[in-house]
Amino acid sequence: IAVTGRHTLALFRDWGDFALFVGRSLYALVHLRALGAKIIRAIYEMGVRCSPIVITVGGFTGLVLGLQGYYTLSQFGSESILGSTVALTLVRELGPVLAALMLVGQAGSALAAEIGIRRNSEQIDALDTMGVNPLGFLVGPRLVAALVVFPLHTALFDVIGIYGGFGTGVLLLHLDAGVYWQNVFTGVTLADVCGGFYKALAFGFIVTAICAFEGYNTHRKATESGARGVSQSTTPAVVFSSIAVLAVDYVITSLLV
Repeated sequence: IAVTGRHTLALFRDWGDFALFVGRSLYALVHLRALGAKIIRAIYEMGVRCSPIVITVGGFTGLVLGLQGYYTLSQFGSESILGSTVALTLVRELGPVLAALMLVGQAGSALAAEIGIRRNSEQIDALDTMGVNPLGFLVGPRLVAALVVFPLHTALFDVIGIYGGFGTGVLLLHLDAGVYWQNVFTGVTLADVCGGFYKALAFGFIVTAICAFEGYNTHRKATESGARGVSQSTTPAVVFSSIAVLAVDYVITSLLV
């Protein structure tokens, strides 16, 4: 009972620290200088640099969806609705989730490692000494940028994936192109698109906050210093962020359905 109590208290303490961390990071934006420039830089780091992996994964996801969907639907004589099947699967579910997971693997891990290195090299302490709020300087702009980047990458993933399904269904399996696009346009509604963007906004904020939190608290959670300590904070950042994406996806889906 004592061990269970200690772990439970530690869990609630971590959640409280995380909530305070996010709140202070957002509040620090009020007094941050050159906020626009820092947000633009964060958008470039999280957006432009991650575009190739999002495009690649989106294309292959669409190809696989088109192939699997065609052979599954052909068993019921419904291969003509392949376009709406691929589009709805991407827009509602796979687009925001897979795009977020790709960003976790590239941008999230880089963010946790960068802040962890700054912590171990005492750069964060130096910012405090100079009167600069490190939460506003390092974390706040990333949280704002994530609200821009994640929906854009989700839209990019969806479009590339739909064209991937077109490549499989129309170019390889000879489905009529007009039928494919007609089903895409009639099957996807504004509510479906908005639902995917709601998920992307939630994923972006939570993923960025978790990765920044783990990197910022490297000195508290890592058992070793230096590069080993940074790796010990980066690994849980990626793991917890990925789990959070799937958990939040379930919650939002249950609310939207």
